[in-house]
Amino acid sequence: MTQFKAITDFDGSRKASGQQARVEDTRAAASDFRKHMLAGPKARYFRSFDLVRLPYPSRYGLRNAFSREKWVEYLHIQNRLFVVQFDTPEGVKTLLVSPSDHERNGETPFFRRLQDKTPDFITNLALKRQNTVPSIIAALGLKPEDIDYITYDHLHTQDLRRWLGTANQPALLPNAKLLVHRQEWASALDLNPYQADWYCPHGLAGIGEDKIVRFDGSIMLGDGVALVHTPGHTEGNHSIVVHTDEGLWVTSENGVSADAYAPHLSAASGVAEYAKALGVEVIINGNTLENSVDQYISMVQEKTIAGPSARDPRFPNVFPSSEMTPFWAFPGAKPAFYVGEAHHGTLHRP
Repeated sequence: MTQFKAITDFDGSRKASGQQARVEDTRAAASDFRKHMLAGPKARYFRSFDLVRLPYPSRYGLRNAFSREKWVEYLHIQNRLFVVQFDTPEGVKTLLVSPSDHERNGETPFFRRLQDKTPDFITNLALKRQNTVPSIIAALGLKPEDIDYITYDHLHTQDLRRWLGTANQPALLPNAKLLVHRQEWASALDLNPYQADWYCPHGLAGIGEDKIVRFDGSIMLGDGVALVHTPGHTEGNHSIVVHTDEGLWVTSENGVSADAYAPHLSAASGVAEYAKALGVEVIINGNTLENSVDQYISMVQEKTIAGPSARDPRFPNVFPSSEMTPFWAFPGAKPAFYVGEAHHGTLHRP
C-alpha cells in the first residue's frame, strides 16, 4: 500500500478560542503551505471535462447573499471531472477527481424530489448531460484499468458502486481505489436525516474494504498533488490542490464560483452589497450547514493556497468542482469570473 506523506502545516491552526483568530492562523498556515507547494514539482497532467449542467437552489449556492432569491430560485452549476496525473516513487499515477455518475446521482433524495415535481419540459431545458466518465476515459486513450485513484471533496450525491464494484457488480474501474477522509467515510455510513437528504441512497453499499483508502488530516499524493482537509461543508471535506503551469489550482465545492471567494467583485445580484454590509470575504455553499464557521475558515484557507488567478489576478485561482455558470432562465446569477476549463501538461498512457 502506498504511504502518502502527511502535511503538517495546518496542525493546530484552528485551535484558538476566538473565531477570527482561527481564520488568521489558518490563513498564515495556508500561506506557508502555498510556498512549499510552489517550490516543489508540478503535476504531470491536469485537465477538466464538463459532465453535466443542472439547477441548484440559489438559497444554498450563494447563502443569504443573492438578492433575487425570491424570484430566481435556482442557479445553473457546471459539474466537472478532473483528470490528474502525477509522479510517485512507484511510477506515474492517474487520479480522477469528482467522477460523478450523474446517471445514478439523480436518486439523491433532494434531487429526486425536485425532478419528480418538475415538468419534463423544464427538466429537459435546465438539465444538460454532456459527457460520462467512461466516455472521457476512452476519448483520452486510457483504459479503465489505468485509473489508480478516484476522489471527491465530499460524498454528497455520489454513487460509487459502478466505479468500484460490489459483490454483484464488477468494477468499471477495476484497479481504482477511493481516497477519502476518514471522517467523511464514517459520516456517509451513518447519516442524520438532514445530511441523508444529500447523499445517494445505497451509493456506497457493498463496496469492498480493499477499495477504500482512508486518510486523516491532509496528505501529499505525489509530485504536485495534495488533498487538504477543509472541513465545514461536511466534516470530512477536503480540497484538491494541483501544481500546474497556471499555479496552484484548488478544487472543491465549498464555494460555487470564484465570485464566492471574492464576493466584493461579484456580478451576481446583491452579492457584492451583502459582502460589504457584513464584512465577509467569502460566501459559503450552504446546503447542509454542518459547520458554517469551519466552512468560512476553509474557504479562506483555499483562496490563500490558490493565490491570484493568472487569468484575472483580482480573483483567486480556485476551480469549483461545480461552478456557477450563466443561464438565461436564471437572471442575475451570472458570475463576474468564470473558470470554464483548464488543460496542462501531457497525458501519460501506460
